[in-house]
Amino acid sequence: MTDTKSTLHDALEDRILTGRLEPGTRLDEVKLAEEFGVSRTPVRQAIFQLAATGLLKQYPRRGAFVAQVGPQQLSEMFQVMAQLEALCASNAARRATAEDLDALGAVHATCVAAAQSGDSDQYYYENEAFHALIRTISGNQFLQEEIDRLQKRLKAYRRLQLRARDRMKRSLAEHETIVAAIKAGDEAAASTAMRDHITIQGDRFADLLASLARDRFAAAE
Repeated sequence: MTDTKSTLHDALEDRILTGRLEPGTRLDEVKLAEEFGVSRTPVRQAIFQLAATGLLKQYPRRGAFVAQVGPQQLSEMFQVMAQLEALCASNAARRATAEDLDALGAVHATCVAAAQSGDSDQYYYENEAFHALIRTISGNQFLQEEIDRLQKRLKAYRRLQLRARDRMKRSLAEHETIVAAIKAGDEAAASTAMRDHITIQGDRFADLLASLARDRFAAAE
């Protein structure tokens, strides 16, 4: 379930990714507050969060400006995230208790329901709960902190790529493979399944870039 703050944050995030707010554009807190019917406080909070992800750059006495992330940097970040989350899945396969497995089944069920609704943003948030639980089960606090740090940079792109045709369906199938491997205690299979799930390369990376380009073109018309 998303609240007003999440809606504001996601709306600004979408505008940056689709090019409605182009690189170098300065965000006007007053105008945004008026547009969304909120005080400047939630606007500032959203700007702060987006700056933490690298989508905005903040400068003292100048304000916040839209940044630009190149495709090579984006690909490299996904590669690192895939390795980190693969280690979490491997640990989870070795350490999961019966209670953990029940919880994993339950959170996967919420992903299924979100996918059936066809709402890619809702699926994204349920998907994040799924991954967060696996990170918790893995039992490595330092690893979890490193993933959380990188996740802030990748959130916007992970959310957007779910809008590609059939991506939610494929993502759900990948989740099922991950869950089965963890339940079976198969560390290698869990690691491989998670790495394949997170890595965006080849056609999937091209699809993400195409989605960004298409949305930017549509926004410019």
